[in-house]
Amino acid sequence: MNISLLRKPKYLVSAILTVAIAGSLAYKFLTPPPAPSYLSAIAGVADIEDTVLASGTVKAYKQVSVGAQASGQIKSLKVALGEQVKKGQLVAEIDSLTQANSLRTAEYSLQNLQAQLRSKEATLKQAQLAYERQKTMLAGDASSRESFESAEATLNTTKADILALQAQINEGRISVDTARVNLGYTRISSPIDGQVVAIVAQEGQTVNANQSTPTIIKVARMDTVTVKAQISEADVVRVKPGQQVYFTILGAPDQRYSTTLRAIEPAPDSILQDDTSTTSTSSSSTSSSSSSTAIYYNGLLDVPNADGKLRISMTTQVNIVLSSAKGALVVPSTALGDKAADGSYTVRVLDEQGRAHARKVRIGINTNAQVQITEGLKAGERVVTGMATPGTTTASSSEHHGPPPMM
Repeated sequence: MNISLLRKPKYLVSAILTVAIAGSLAYKFLTPPPAPSYLSAIAGVADIEDTVLASGTVKAYKQVSVGAQASGQIKSLKVALGEQVKKGQLVAEIDSLTQANSLRTAEYSLQNLQAQLRSKEATLKQAQLAYERQKTMLAGDASSRESFESAEATLNTTKADILALQAQINEGRISVDTARVNLGYTRISSPIDGQVVAIVAQEGQTVNANQSTPTIIKVARMDTVTVKAQISEADVVRVKPGQQVYFTILGAPDQRYSTTLRAIEPAPDSILQDDTSTTSTSSSSTSSSSSSTAIYYNGLLDVPNADGKLRISMTTQVNIVLSSAKGALVVPSTALGDKAADGSYTVRVLDEQGRAHARKVRIGINTNAQVQITEGLKAGERVVTGMATPGTTTASSSEHHGPPPMM
């Protein structure tokens, strides 16, 4: 048996494997690499706006704590919670017996002084006649100088007494007026038109106005409300009064309230805190801790509230519009490249074959999510927003684009 014939199949297999490996290596090195794959988005037309976000709280346009200036027991409350009241309307009464007695006492004291004045005026007339008589008798040597001087002194004393009584009467009139005002304080009326938003004291409760002014009810004007929006120190430099504002509330997130920014408070709420008692030893620690505390400034905006849906202390999500454009050409902000010296930006635009070409564009509003293209791009063109990697999940606004790899 020929042994070489047995070895030919092994040589044949080895030759085939060698050829296959050589062919695979040749394909690998001669075949061009696949085109890169991109994350892309289509330039579309949409409305765009640059806004400052702030958290706000609904406040009454005007709120007054109606207190008692007279001490005593609350005899009756004339209003109920939520009731609408008018300016000057009686809302509560305090037991007025003490104040009424004080008024009567002052009036009687004034009447007594007036009676004393009338008596002194009669005495003055008598003293005046005695003085004139003594003066005539002294001129005719019919009376002594001592009698004349005594009559003169009585006249002057009576005039002085009258002046003193007149001053006491004026003081008595002031006392009467004060007592009358104090009696009026027992009838408490609303200082403004508004709604009763709180009843602090109840009928039968005793209030003491000598120590502090006790609050009976709180009245607020709610036909218009004020929203206090907390604007961060990083954003407050970009906003100013007169800018358009819209906000929503938690209970009706789909309803938008639109108005304008009325004012920005010049200092944060922390300025209301009294720091005069802060010692020098604690000031350094306070300074270090305050540096890490966020600072917010209140932006004030007024909005009509005819339906009464907006209530005190509601939380709002406020958007202050810095700039806006209708029907603008927009692309994702991630499509922008570096900014050139002339203010333009570079974007990469994909052609029909999926190749990216650099192009200069100019932009308008940039919200850091979307950017307005004002020059250099057309609607429908596809821009590169990033490079695709294996396992990349693209957002709805971007697509994986590029030619399939060659096999």
